Amino acid sequence: MTSRREFIGYTSAGALATVLGPVSANAQDAPRAPARSSNEPYLPTRTLNGWTLPYKMKDGVKEFHLVAEEIEHEFAPGSRAKCWGYNGTTPGPTIEAVEGDRIRILVTNNLPEHTTIHWHGLLLPSGMDGVGGLNQPHIQPGETFAYEYTLQQHGSHMYHPHADEMVQLAVGMMGMFIIHPKNGEEVPIDRDYCFVLHNWAMHPGTYRPDPAIMQDFDLWTMNSKVFPAIDPLVARTGERVRVRMANLSMWNHPMHMHGVQFQVTGSDGGRWPQTLWRPEVTEIVGVGQIRDIEFIAIPGDWAFHCHMAHHTMNAMGHEIPNPLGVDQSGVDEEIRKMLPGYQAMGRDGMAEHQDHLAMGHHPGPENTLPMVSGVGPYGNIEMGGMFTTVKVRDDIAPGDYSDPGWYQAPKGTVAAQVDDSGLDSPPRRGGAIHSKHSK
Repeated sequence: MTSRREFIGYTSAGALATVLGPVSANAQDAPRAPARSSNEPYLPTRTLNGWTLPYKMKDGVKEFHLVAEEIEHEFAPGSRAKCWGYNGTTPGPTIEAVEGDRIRILVTNNLPEHTTIHWHGLLLPSGMDGVGGLNQPHIQPGETFAYEYTLQQHGSHMYHPHADEMVQLAVGMMGMFIIHPKNGEEVPIDRDYCFVLHNWAMHPGTYRPDPAIMQDFDLWTMNSKVFPAIDPLVARTGERVRVRMANLSMWNHPMHMHGVQFQVTGSDGGRWPQTLWRPEVTEIVGVGQIRDIEFIAIPGDWAFHCHMAHHTMNAMGHEIPNPLGVDQSGVDEEIRKMLPGYQAMGRDGMAEHQDHLAMGHHPGPENTLPMVSGVGPYGNIEMGGMFTTVKVRDDIAPGDYSDPGWYQAPKGTVAAQVDDSGLDSPPRRGGAIHSKHSK
């Protein structure tokens, strides 16, 4: 099996981009909770590529059941891994309840080691806080513990272990916990989305995330998926949309949405008073934080992504030689004598890699995603990782979350090539002008 360091060493800087085949745009379907009854006093949250955990009413208590277990997870077609999660998925199912509810959450441990669950940001008795050894005994393999408390707040929250946390978080144990306000929303919401940001170390050709990595991650995910396998956020023109963004990765993420100035309206502390709302186009979601943003949907297909460029790529390599501007003529033939299949790339940038991948020129390690693979109506999108789209249309029915396909832009509203032969003079330039490949 090819090691990560060997693979990076004998390929050019872009070779990690051209592994295996193209990724399908169809996301893996996760189980969905049964439709809620119409008498629920809130708008259910839509978990990207995920689902909401059903509950049972028992003597006035909403009872949920989480099972911690090893699972097989697909980041996107072409990359599967042995991860840990809850009830068959990573992240685990979203828990939804209402401020003032009495809830009971049964947690069964089917992992090979002990665990706990911490209810991140919730106000509750100390003994329910879920820090192993401090607040409770560890949940040993095969045991079921009950957490029971009354919800004293509303807002966007998370759950995750506080036991062997470095490992258990790194391999996927996390989920969202949404508490809706008991008196409803002062400003009504038409669509409500949520996701968890995370990072993974999936070395080329391997099948388990590496929990020992501190910063050299190579997969960046929204709800444990990478683009183009991440669900789009779908809305009807004029609807008010809320997006709840949680960060349980080991990096901060400046989340940028195209097409709108959104309002930052809430956090773990609930929906803020309107006097605290602020307009932004990029909002940093710090490690361990949640930020809620809201916007009025504008027709079109709009990019939504982390603005750290290497977080919008898959199978990112590190400490790779820089071939930009280097004349590599003849290099391929000489190196292929020692390393069959070698292909020099990157002299004029990395954009060629996706085409090489699509044409099957450069296969790489098994079970390893290409760096980028999304294709849009006008060509390669050249993104991966923490990237998805907001798709807004005039004719989408309320409650319809199906992908409407690509936007049909009105005539005259798409940037296009023009005839520049009639320009009176060259455009003005500042600074020295160099040839394309000057040294």
